[in-house]
Amino acid sequence: MEPSMGWEIGPRSQDHPRYLAKLSSVGSISEEETCEKLKGLIQRQVQMCKRNLEVMDSVRRGAQLAIEECQYQFRNRRWNCSTLDTLPVFGKVVTQGTREAAFVYAISSAGVAFAVTRACSSGELDKCGCDRTVQGGSPQGFQWSGCSDNIAYGVAFSQSFVDVRERSKGASSNRALMNLHNNEAGRKAILNNMRVECKCHGVSGSCEFKTCWKAMPPFRKVGNVLKEKFDGATEVEQSEIGSTKVLVPKNSQFKPHTDEDLVYLDSSPDFCDHDLKNGVLGTSGRQCNKTSKAIDGCELMCCGRGFHTDEVEVVERCSCKFHWCCSVKCKPCHRVVEIHTCR
Repeated sequence: MEPSMGWEIGPRSQDHPRYLAKLSSVGSISEEETCEKLKGLIQRQVQMCKRNLEVMDSVRRGAQLAIEECQYQFRNRRWNCSTLDTLPVFGKVVTQGTREAAFVYAISSAGVAFAVTRACSSGELDKCGCDRTVQGGSPQGFQWSGCSDNIAYGVAFSQSFVDVRERSKGASSNRALMNLHNNEAGRKAILNNMRVECKCHGVSGSCEFKTCWKAMPPFRKVGNVLKEKFDGATEVEQSEIGSTKVLVPKNSQFKPHTDEDLVYLDSSPDFCDHDLKNGVLGTSGRQCNKTSKAIDGCELMCCGRGFHTDEVEVVERCSCKFHWCCSVKCKPCHRVVEIHTCR
């Protein structure tokens, strides 16, 4: 199923920025009236939209980026981050405080921060540009220069725009605390993986000296980091330290989670059976790997229901030769492959 932009994942405090899901249907966000038409915004978000019209297309790109990355990371899982044609775009799968909800919140928060930061560095936005605070010489002997990614602006915008729904309700419920924590973990996946990129200068590229700048990691790296955090997520419950409500590991023998870790409140369903009401598509018809013993293997993916095997003819390019100048000519090669799909 084609990815949709953004998320609507439930009512009240469980409602992640569902307005993002509507951005794809309204064209460019260039007029204040458009902000009023985006369903799901609380008033403070409408006001932010109006004050930051030029940033809203970056928010849309971040939403799209996040869904595509989610679908890539979970392509071989029973829950494969499929979107639905209705709102909420993931169904009710992520209205519960599950690991899946934790990942969706984290990757979406990261997507907004990433896309806004990229827009700053590329000169699309008047409100921000490169990070000019990264200047001077470094202890390693190179010169800070060039256009360092303004991750501080992107993170700050994500915090203001994405987190405001939870904070507007006091952020005291279990789910609000979970959402805010995972939003921040998503942004930390970018912040903690910033890298140094350099350009050499000198005779014939001798690298006699070089200038360097700070750059964000590829978003695939962000997705990989958060997928690892998903696999090691901590089940938590609410506790009080003085007058402050916090989330602590449900099992006291587990070490406390850090700001970079994902946390969840509820166990996940098995995602085996079709339950459209709750946004669960089930695994019937999904392709599986007959030889794998992992979750993408037919035994686990098909939940013990068995699978169909079909022979399919595929056409590939082969016997490719380079012809002067300048083309490559190939022959079509036909071969039969087995495709396994869950019953």
